[in-house]
Parts: sequence; structure tokens; C-alpha cells
Amino acid sequence: MSYRDVVSRRVLTWALVAVAARMPVAMAPLVLVFLVRERPGGYSLGAALAAAYVIGEIIGAPVLGMRLNPRRARPHLAAGLLAGAVGFAGLGAFPAAPAALLAGSAFLAGAGPAAAPGGLRALLTSLVPGHAAAQALSVESMLTFGVWAVSPATATGLALGVGPHLPLLLAATLMAASVAGLWFLPAGWAADGPDGPDGQERRDGRDGRGASRLRVLARAWPVYVTGAAGLSLLALAELVLPALLDQRGIAVGWAGPLLTVMSVSSAIGAFLYGLRSWPGRLRTRSVVLTAGMSAAVAAVALVPGAPGIAAALAVAGLLQSGAMLTRNLSLREVLPPDALAAGYSVMYAAVGAGYAATGSLAGALLPLAAPSTAILAGVALTLVLTSVGWWGEIRAGRSAPGAGTAVPLGAAAGAEGAPVGGGGDPERRL
Repeated sequence: MSYRDVVSRRVLTWALVAVAARMPVAMAPLVLVFLVRERPGGYSLGAALAAAYVIGEIIGAPVLGMRLNPRRARPHLAAGLLAGAVGFAGLGAFPAAPAALLAGSAFLAGAGPAAAPGGLRALLTSLVPGHAAAQALSVESMLTFGVWAVSPATATGLALGVGPHLPLLLAATLMAASVAGLWFLPAGWAADGPDGPDGQERRDGRDGRGASRLRVLARAWPVYVTGAAGLSLLALAELVLPALLDQRGIAVGWAGPLLTVMSVSSAIGAFLYGLRSWPGRLRTRSVVLTAGMSAAVAAVALVPGAPGIAAALAVAGLLQSGAMLTRNLSLREVLPPDALAAGYSVMYAAVGAGYAATGSLAGALLPLAAPSTAILAGVALTLVLTSVGWWGEIRAGRSAPGAGTAVPLGAAAGAEGAPVGGGGDPERRL
């Protein structure tokens, strides 16, 4: 396998639009804290603003994502990104506004563009041949982890070196630029053909098989659960690491570099995943990778020194990207092409909920137990969610029509006859 099929001018344009759209998202929680930290009760207010932002994402992603029209997605994506730009601009332009107004702007900044990641992902896979979908998703993952690696330093440097409002104004500018960039990309993506039964989204909100869009999306619930499990580990790494370093007698300032190690390792893992085909069913790969990541995060809680923590985080990052890619490819297995963008948006909401749930659990445990114990409790929750998702995928696979017949990997294979994600790796549809 190679990345030759994803190298094109249109994919490069897509990458620029994606960076402009995602950099604000990566900076948001941190810059919201910096924005109000000098006010009375600033850190509590910053946490509340970050919570409003995340709630906006969790609500906006499925609600707006289910309304995306595959052939005319551009106006919808542009409106959402523009709303996000307005939300960020309001925060940056009026940092001394009442808390309720800031919370409303944070909610808008989170909810408005929440369907954009799913829409952009579906658009990316439409720009490459069907057999290169895994490589395209690997490129997206490398791009995402790269953005997440540089965003904290960018946000911190601008907020502390220039002014706490400047990162938010930069976020608004970048998101507005992504809106303009959409007009250099196709207006949408095809499903199964312009007039085919699965490619035509009916006006009554039903797909060509007569099933409601919500029912079709609900079919993929095990994938959403495993997605939530995967990101819950990231919540542990990000939110509990400073307290863990303090427990170990290590300078808390090492938290940033250690998380950067994890992000860089994730980008490397995404690159390696796209280089070849991998054995086993997608659901099996997902469980194995998530279990390995859980073991690595548990090691973070148990090893005593900074070098050991760095090594464990590097392994966790390496496995995290593979787990994320298998979940995205699993959605291509379960959902028809015209529902993929909505499915990616629901996944976005699910992983956000998993992040929030594990972060809340860790926050509740920290006053009562050592940080290492809080991490281990979060790992246990992740393993429970992974087991539930795996059980659901097996159960759905056995009950689905034609479950005993192997089919090519990926929804695109069903449409084009070309396997996705590594060639001859057949997988049963759920």
C-alpha cells in the first residue's frame, strides 16, 4: 500500500481547509480558560465556558450532521463554520462581557461547526479512489494530530505573550478562512449514484430502503460506544497527567512536552497504519488496539519516572491512531454512503461524551484518591465500554441479513466493487 493515490491538488486544498477549521477547535478549551483567568473566580468561569463549548459540540454534531445533504453539503458546512467564527469573534472582541453572554458565545462556537469534521471527512474520502479510503483517513489523522500538537503552544504563546483575547480572534479568522476555502472544493459528494435508491436522500428524511435516517444511524451504536471508549483514555492523559506528575514529584511543566510526545506518536501511528493491510476483522482490530492503549495508559499510572511515563504515552499514542482509524472504517462498513457524514458527526458527539464522562469521573475521584488511582478507574471504565461495543458488534453481525457471507471491506466497496482499507481483508457487514 502507498499514499500515491491521495496526493493531489484537491486533497491539498482540503487539507488547508481542514487545518483552518480544526485549529480553533483544538485551541478552544485552553484559550477559554486564559480568557477569563484574571477575573474573580476566573478558573471556575473558564471551566464553565469550556463546558458550554463542549456541550455545544455534543448537541450540534448529531443535530446538524443528520441534516447534511451529501450532494449540497457546502452551504450547510459554510453556515456552521461561519456561526463558529461569529462565536469565537464574540468571545475575543468582548472578553469583559457578562458570564452568560460569554457562555452563549462559547456554545455557539462549539455547536455551529460541530458537523464540519464529519462532512469534511466524507468529502475527503470522495476525493480519492475507493481503495485508498484507509490511506485518506490516515492522512486526516496525521493532520489532526499535528494540529493538536501545535495548538496548545500557539494558544499559550499568544495568550501570555500578547493578550488572552488574541487566540480567539485568530480562531475566528481561521474558521472564516475555512468557509472561503470550501468554494475551492466540490459542493458535496456522491452516494451510490445520482439516481440510485441508496444515493437519493428522500424528502421525508428516509433512505432508499425506507428506514429513517435516525434508525440507520442507530444501527452503528456499537461503533459509537467503542469510539467513546477510545477518547476517554485521552481525557485521562490530558486531565490527570499534571496531578500525576505532582504525585510523582516531577515538575508539572513536563505535562505539555509529554502530551506532545503522545500527539507526535499518534501521527506516526496513523502513517504506519495506512502503509499496509492488517489482518483480522475491523472490530477485532479495534478491540485489540483499544485494549493495548488501555494497558499503556495504566502503565502511565504505575511507572515512577518521567522517561517511563513518556514511553507509555508514546505507545498509547501509537495505538490510539490505529484504533481511531478502525472505528472510522467500521462506520463505512455499517452505514450507507449517504449517511456517512451524519454517522461521523454522531461519532464526534459520542467521543466528546466519552471524554466528558471520563473527565468527570477523574475529577470526582481526585479529591478522594491518588491521581494514579483515578487513572486506573478510568481505564476500567474504558474497558467496560469497549466490551459493550464489541458485544454489540458481534450481536449485530449475527442478526444482520447475510451475516454469514463475507463482503469487501468498506461501504465504497459495495458501490464500486473495490475493497477499502488494505485490499483483500473481507469483513462481514454488521
